[in-house]
Amino acid sequence: MGRLFGTDGVRGLANGELTAELALDLSVAAAHVLGEVGAFEGHRPRAVVGRDPRASGEFLEAAVVAGLAGAGIDVIRLGVIPTPAVAHLTDAMGVDVGVMLSASHNPMPDNGVKFFSRGGHKLDDALEDLIEARIREPWQRPTGAGVGRVTDDRDGFDAYVAHLVRSVPNRFDGLRVVVDCANGAAYRTAPETLGRLGATVIPIHAEPDGLNINDGCGSTHPESLVAAVAEHGADVGIAHDGDADRCLAVDRFGNIVDGDQILAILALSLREAGRLASDTVVATVLSNLGFSQAMQREGIAVEQTKVGDRYVLEAMKTGKFNLGGEQSGHIVLLDHATTGDGVLAAAHLLARMAATGRPLDELAAVMTRLPQVMVNVRGVDRTRADTDPDVAAAVTAAGAELGETGRVVLRPSGTEPVVRVMVEAPTCEHAQQVADQLARTVQRALAL
Repeated sequence: MGRLFGTDGVRGLANGELTAELALDLSVAAAHVLGEVGAFEGHRPRAVVGRDPRASGEFLEAAVVAGLAGAGIDVIRLGVIPTPAVAHLTDAMGVDVGVMLSASHNPMPDNGVKFFSRGGHKLDDALEDLIEARIREPWQRPTGAGVGRVTDDRDGFDAYVAHLVRSVPNRFDGLRVVVDCANGAAYRTAPETLGRLGATVIPIHAEPDGLNINDGCGSTHPESLVAAVAEHGADVGIAHDGDADRCLAVDRFGNIVDGDQILAILALSLREAGRLASDTVVATVLSNLGFSQAMQREGIAVEQTKVGDRYVLEAMKTGKFNLGGEQSGHIVLLDHATTGDGVLAAAHLLARMAATGRPLDELAAVMTRLPQVMVNVRGVDRTRADTDPDVAAAVTAAGAELGETGRVVLRPSGTEPVVRVMVEAPTCEHAQQVADQLARTVQRALAL
């Protein structure tokens, strides 16, 4: 069996790969590992547990709560709430463990378990490996007063929204905003936060029923948001994913503004205020070349990482940087959050629009996106992608052909026999041509 933990917790088909038994066992193992590394500091430990609205979250929440309480941890149920809210409340409430049940932007049948340590930080690989190794080990179960107690929180939502509102440097009265809540965890948080800051908010896909999360809506399906911005004559549209850790936008003309562009806008805003740490922003290797070119023109350095917001966070913490993100819309504002927060990013984006009096299309014009083509080469030995001489020669030749006008990124999948070929070039046609040629070489050289 491969590693249970991926780049963002344990995910799988709910009641298929991710069963109630596995969720319970993960929670027990996490309790043991965190206790043994000193996370509980000799006191009776406490945990918060949140979930997105998926139907499967109901039974998985019960399993996680049972596992934690059975291991002697007092549990506070937060109910349906965004992932970044769980991270924030883990810190703000001074608890020892945070757990979020969500598969983010994945379809409704999937679900996932994410853990946060004290302070609201995602667990590192070493701790996740320890948890995985300890699943279903024999253990001495507490009894009597030693078992954990379970309560429901009534104040976490308001505390989190108040935190988001406090983080913003100015109001944005007069802005008309459509918010696509993906029928997910943002369905209350996003409209409430933006409304308190003065926006006229038109929520769409904000009626979760447990089955409709991410269903033709949200950050992975922005078509209805584009239509709603036009229909309501809005200044801007905001799209979240199922657990609200992503934010994409739509300008007044219906153009998608992706995570790279939002990151560029926020980088300039922070630099102008003298608050961009080391005049550096952290992005992944898949960020558009146009983003790096724009930052270079503005005198802002770009630190690149592997794909995944956890790697962005690691680089930010190591370098003591305070802004980072991904093209997908994970934006990390480390002065205000310990993880990517879609509603926080949206609020700061709208604050920039209000402070400058400029529409989103003008702000986003700071960078020009190069055409980007991604080809997934399937049925290949991904483990040899970085060492095969034929593949290396083809990548070098493609890079030389593109020169400074484009680039090539070859990335093996972390879980499947797939190698992803990403090419940027001055035109879509050129990018597709180079990508297809590289894909043929990869298929030929690495075929299983």
